[in-house]
Amino acid sequence: MILEIQVINHGLADSFLDKVHEISKQFFALPAEEKLKYARTVVDIYGYGNDSVLSDKQKLDWTDRLYLNVFPEAIRNLKLWPQTPECFREVFEEYINNMKLLSESLLKAMAVSLNLEENCFLDQCGEGREMIARFNFYPPCPTPEVVLGIKPHADASAITILLQDKEVEGLQVLKDDQWFRVPIVPYGLLVNVGDQVEIMSNGIFKSPVHRVVTNADQERNTLAVFIMPDVTVGIGPVEKLINEEMPRAYKDVKNYVELFFQSYQHGKRPIETAMICQEQD
Repeated sequence: MILEIQVINHGLADSFLDKVHEISKQFFALPAEEKLKYARTVVDIYGYGNDSVLSDKQKLDWTDRLYLNVFPEAIRNLKLWPQTPECFREVFEEYINNMKLLSESLLKAMAVSLNLEENCFLDQCGEGREMIARFNFYPPCPTPEVVLGIKPHADASAITILLQDKEVEGLQVLKDDQWFRVPIVPYGLLVNVGDQVEIMSNGIFKSPVHRVVTNADQERNTLAVFIMPDVTVGIGPVEKLINEEMPRAYKDVKNYVELFFQSYQHGKRPIETAMICQEQD
């Protein structure tokens, strides 16, 4: 089951989500010298910038990004949190507090849907689980037929919550070797299962491969929030989901994120390294 759902009735007012959209647009519209005050270093992903170049053969994404560590609060680097626009921090803080609550409710509901104890997936994520936010800006591209905003990938997270652009589509999901557009649901939040919940669910929930296409005429702004299990704690398939009809399909994995970034920049699916090949009769 590929799980990619649109959440409405999430408790966030349309007017507030408009403010979230606006702080993103205003930040990326700043002069380059102002945005570069929050630039990432060459050895880190956090801050303002674009792809880390790890290989001469690497295909780069047509996007600017602002990566911010948000939970737990101890790992925040507030020097990278923009002070312009003036309301950025206040609006962003309120948004991520709501995303933390929503993500916990979603993970509990997913566990209950499989007749598991509701904290089953949350417990595997660990007390040291992290929440990472990524503001994405896709400028108009002169050659959208050959350039991607983000190359095909599945998320390394447990789950990802995406606030899409209000007007401009671009996200596509792969199913049966075909790409399908993901429509915009006004003021909805798109939830993707990530690789790590695919592993925890022993493959019942599938992490969808997706990409972002570019647009020749219009810019696009989105905000993704990634729920990341504690890198110091291993994850693996829940024992209750392993039986003769559904044998263990994945190995236990620790620090999946490091494995993900190594594979992603080379166009490979990192989850394949966690899969257990089943012997055929």
